[in-house]
Amino acid sequence: MTTFYFVRHGQTVANALGLKQGTINDDMTHLNSVGEAQAEHLHQQFNISFADQIIISPLDRTRETALILNDTARLPLTTDKRLLEISYGSWDGQPNAQLEAEHPSVFDPLLHDVLPDYAQLAHDGETFDHVNARVNDFMHDTAASHPTDNIIVVSHGFTIKAATLVATKSTEPMSIPEPDNTSVTKISFSEETMRYYLWYYNRFDDQTY
Repeated sequence: MTTFYFVRHGQTVANALGLKQGTINDDMTHLNSVGEAQAEHLHQQFNISFADQIIISPLDRTRETALILNDTARLPLTTDKRLLEISYGSWDGQPNAQLEAEHPSVFDPLLHDVLPDYAQLAHDGETFDHVNARVNDFMHDTAASHPTDNIIVVSHGFTIKAATLVATKSTEPMSIPEPDNTSVTKISFSEETMRYYLWYYNRFDDQTY
């Protein structure tokens, strides 16, 4: 059985400002002091030395989080572009509150986040289905090549939500809020049953990971 421990990166400057980051990779999307502290706190709480490797999104905010988390364990670390955050296309970098005010019909009023049909309005916005497909490919391929590994995956809010949607076969994407910064989500894949298992979602500040 392959077990994935999905970790969302720490808070960034853009997170704190309420901007949609998507696949932006610039000064605004590096960890801020809060994000660094969050990652260090997780490092103190979550001993990852049991794991076999770390796989991260190519973006700087995930690498910065992973380096802090991996400071003691020194696990081998690789990147996989299928772990990238959803790209909001022309909405990347814009204030979420402003986008919601201008386009309320494509926002969930409780989560204050985009609905699947937002891509009709955001030029070159990536669809939910496309993210789900690439994350499913990542998990399937990784489980096939590492059938007994424990893998730390440092990624992004929507990407981890997509992994959870894939694992649970949920057809209601808005029923699952995005996970918090530096939270941990545990998903396994069993070759025996050919089934995903969601053990927990959005867990943080807990020594029993």
